[in-house]
Amino acid sequence: MNRRNALKLGVSAMAGLYLSPLLGQSNILNTPAFKGPFEPSWDSLEKYQVPDWFRDAKFGMWAHWGPQCEPEAGDWYGRGMYEEGSRQYKFHVEKYGHPSQFGFKDVINVWKADKWNPEELVNLYKDSGAKYFMAMANHHDNLDLYDSKYQPDWNSTKIGPKKDIIAGWEKAARKAGLPFAVSVHAAHAWNWYDTSQGADKNGPLAGVSYDGKLTKEDGKGTWWEGLDPQDLYVQNHELSAKPSGDSSVHSQWDWGDGASIPTPEYCEKFHDRTIDLIDKYNPDMIYFDDTALSLWPVSDAGLRIAAYMYNKSLQKNNSVQAVITGKILDEQQRKAMVWDIEKGQSNTIEPLPWQTDTCIGNWHYDRRLYNDKRYKSAKTVIHTLVDVVSKNGNLMLNIPVRGDGSIDELELEIVKEIGAWMKLNSKSIYGTRPWKIFGEGPQQASAGALTAQGFNEGKGKPYTSEDIRFAQKDKTLYATVMAWPENGVAVIKSLAKSSSYHTEKIRQVKLVSTGQKLKFIQTERGLEVYFPNQKPEASYANALEIV
Repeated sequence: MNRRNALKLGVSAMAGLYLSPLLGQSNILNTPAFKGPFEPSWDSLEKYQVPDWFRDAKFGMWAHWGPQCEPEAGDWYGRGMYEEGSRQYKFHVEKYGHPSQFGFKDVINVWKADKWNPEELVNLYKDSGAKYFMAMANHHDNLDLYDSKYQPDWNSTKIGPKKDIIAGWEKAARKAGLPFAVSVHAAHAWNWYDTSQGADKNGPLAGVSYDGKLTKEDGKGTWWEGLDPQDLYVQNHELSAKPSGDSSVHSQWDWGDGASIPTPEYCEKFHDRTIDLIDKYNPDMIYFDDTALSLWPVSDAGLRIAAYMYNKSLQKNNSVQAVITGKILDEQQRKAMVWDIEKGQSNTIEPLPWQTDTCIGNWHYDRRLYNDKRYKSAKTVIHTLVDVVSKNGNLMLNIPVRGDGSIDELELEIVKEIGAWMKLNSKSIYGTRPWKIFGEGPQQASAGALTAQGFNEGKGKPYTSEDIRFAQKDKTLYATVMAWPENGVAVIKSLAKSSSYHTEKIRQVKLVSTGQKLKFIQTERGLEVYFPNQKPEASYANALEIV
């Protein structure tokens, strides 16, 4: 039986095929956590409706920040530092020492976050136009960034910064009046950390094991005496049948392709940690870095978490105001939660709200991008936002945070420039809905297809003044011209006299950023809009209000 057919059999059939730690259905439904209409099944969760606050917000900011930002050496540092010969391995050996002697647990210990000012950053993001804020609650490195009842030793209140990071972010977001979201990634620590089980094959320390299989007893006389490294690394298990040193960790993201399957204890601990997070900090939204829900399909832990969060929100608000996102969703799963596309966007108007998540640099802070000035520009961010909104989506943007908790001056300028555009044009973004078509122009024909989680951003040609993106609100149509027309005239072909898309008489066209009424002529060629001689600020995307 192939994997796709196995998935169709549902969660009970998976128990035999994938050693699933599922509880009996009757036991699940009788536990107090599930009092409410939502049960831990896709059939039940598909009754979910995305709340209007999320649909109206359109733009959120994310602090994808944790101990892997401390080295300032980019993404997946806690994995890459154990890959002999890799860039991060070489960096680690030079900066900290060999990973048999100074492992990722030790990186956590030197992370102090001494310049972190959550209120300052959240207010900056709000001023830039963000309508919700998300903080990372844990990453694949398995450190909880909050006062974690079920990860009592390996959390940020006990080691490293010795601060409740999520509490700080939440307080700042609530004070700013922004919905508060958390991102949860720790379900994958089981296989993600498996490089820490290895050892060098070459050099003077060949054969000396890295620190991934250390035990509590090994800590005598060290700074971590009394702590069990296996509560962090969880590597007391066999490696996957297909070793992830060949990067098959990506193909194993849905626990297939020969992946080592987590134990029931691991799955239940993840479940309990996440319920604890929900109960302590009451997030309005959870982003899961998983195929569908966490640990699916080898466990129903993610289904139980989703049902719990929806029922809790319903009880509190008399309607479900919670949002949960996941990746690579099938048609039913897209009804049960919000589809998240990583570093990419849909190529059509989606029938249900969705979100893209991307960053201006790498997910974790990377000093090289700062030194080489390789961040995404504000122009690129705004073009992404306008395109995503035209297709019924939201944009969640990460601004990489340095290990010390600050952002650099280049990032600050980009955030401020985004804010300048939003202040002038946000009425064409917030609270809008897709029009009959998302847009027109040559750029879309060059856009890349989605692959895996997404990953098609930046593959199309640059936008020109021939590229238009549409959105509507009430009886107003917004058409954003994606570059300033150098000849002074923008032609919107979809609004031609004989167009079937817009049959009402056009009475007025305004440039949203200035409120200036523009001369226009509606011909068989299109709606010809005559732009002013003077360009407004941030004229790389020019929203027109058409009534």
